[in-house]
Amino acid sequence: MNESIPFFHRFKQDISKLEKPDRFTFPFCYDPHPLSLHAAQELQQYLLEQQDFQHNFGLSEEQEGSPIGKMFGVLVVENKQGILGYLAACSGKLAGTNIHRRLVPPLFDMLAPGSFFLQQEATINQLNREIEALEAQTDIPLLEERLNNIQREAAESLSNMRRLHKQNKNQRKESRERQKPLLSEEEYLTLEQDLIKQSYRDQHEYDVLKQNTKENIGLVEQELQSHRLQITEKKDLRKQLSAGLQQQIFDQYVFLDAHGHTKSLLPIFEEALQILPPAGAGECAAPKLLQYAYQNELKPICMAEFWWGASPSSEIRKHKYFYPACKGKCEPILTHMLQGLAVDPNPLLENPANDKELPILFEDECIIVVNKPEEFLSVPGIHVQDSVQTRILDRNPEITGPLIIHRLDMSTSGILILAKTKEAHQFIQDQFIKHTVQKRYTALLDGIVNSQEGIIDFPLRVDLEDRPRQMLCYEYGKNARTQYKVVAIEGDKTRIHYFPLTGRTHQLRVHSAHQQGLNAPIWGDDLYGKRANRLHLHAGYIQFIHPNTKQNIVFEVDDPF
Repeated sequence: MNESIPFFHRFKQDISKLEKPDRFTFPFCYDPHPLSLHAAQELQQYLLEQQDFQHNFGLSEEQEGSPIGKMFGVLVVENKQGILGYLAACSGKLAGTNIHRRLVPPLFDMLAPGSFFLQQEATINQLNREIEALEAQTDIPLLEERLNNIQREAAESLSNMRRLHKQNKNQRKESRERQKPLLSEEEYLTLEQDLIKQSYRDQHEYDVLKQNTKENIGLVEQELQSHRLQITEKKDLRKQLSAGLQQQIFDQYVFLDAHGHTKSLLPIFEEALQILPPAGAGECAAPKLLQYAYQNELKPICMAEFWWGASPSSEIRKHKYFYPACKGKCEPILTHMLQGLAVDPNPLLENPANDKELPILFEDECIIVVNKPEEFLSVPGIHVQDSVQTRILDRNPEITGPLIIHRLDMSTSGILILAKTKEAHQFIQDQFIKHTVQKRYTALLDGIVNSQEGIIDFPLRVDLEDRPRQMLCYEYGKNARTQYKVVAIEGDKTRIHYFPLTGRTHQLRVHSAHQQGLNAPIWGDDLYGKRANRLHLHAGYIQFIHPNTKQNIVFEVDDPF
């Protein structure tokens, strides 16, 4: 009976009135189905009450150790008897192990006792210790210092001898000139032969010194190279073992799809992205859940993933919030694993602006100002061409120069300026570059902001494993500064004005949601907060100098939410 399958959990709640979805969840953009919500609630209740493992999620100050939140996933499945249940999984290891009573196991348990991973890891760790010990030895720095001293002394000795020999040469020249008028031809010939012998003697003396210093330097260099070679050989061996271990690990990850077809990790990423799989590929919750379902003839119905615990310092993760699967690690894998399932359509392939009008606020001979609706591209995308740019070009085919001066995120509504001439484009773009354009955004935040005003200042860069998400990064991030002023508290939400001092991707969204910012996501932010009917962010005010009149011009549109 399928009911006896380990990790298959029957619902404790009554789900008899809940209808199954027609299609499986599109994992990269979704609203959790009610069945997924019930499964997530039961898993969350277990996490609150469980005594099976000790892990500091950061939810209690009493727990020891550094807090580490984790991503969990639930997969609602149907067994052969038509009974609905769910599977649960955690991304990565939990509490130092991969094996848990209520969570499906990974495709490959690297931490299993006696596994080749642990054996090879022990060998590599031993090499690391040997390399560290060799690098910590005083022999190499002492030899390097000794070599530097010998080289410096040799250079000084050779320089001094060249200087002495130059003086000798000048003296010989003076002797020739002084003695020649005073000596007979025979006497002068004898003198010349003696001076030539002195010259040869000097050259020989210099050659001997040069050879001796070269030999002395060579002996120290040889000894130093011998010590360095030990380290180099061990590092080369470590590199070779690490590459071999990585290949072995890749070979363990063979993923099923709904048809029962298999494909391993390397060809999945080679075919999709032409790259090697990133570290941790295949260890996220979603691939674990689907693999276990396929292996046990359980039909996937719907899925959801949620964060449990404290957020990482650089990313934005909110406790109990639902999140899409990551793009960098999971998209190639899940694209394969979902083959054979009827899946919800990818919203990125649809045009949400198809039936929307593009209001024109102002137009003259050099600029057009529009009020861009939400879910409307500023410029053509990869899959959707419809955008402000294409609409305006269709409307004004005479425009030949650059059109777009600045952009708004697809989900952000508000004022957008476009240029009708090359000169106007350059003139206004220079104002954006010099930060003389005054802009104001209005946002509705999902939470209470206690401070009335201030400046948020921390650098941002793209999350390479989950584009287009941005993350805090002091090492590689670009400067990002946002001035804010609270307008009103509306129930459990905050209406706020933003005055961006820089223009980084998702700057306002990240500065709102991150714990080092306001720690309150913009309402409806499906990347950094909770999905809603829209992203409640509106570019409502802009002031700049008109290209022709050279006068300040202002546009203002009330926020639509």
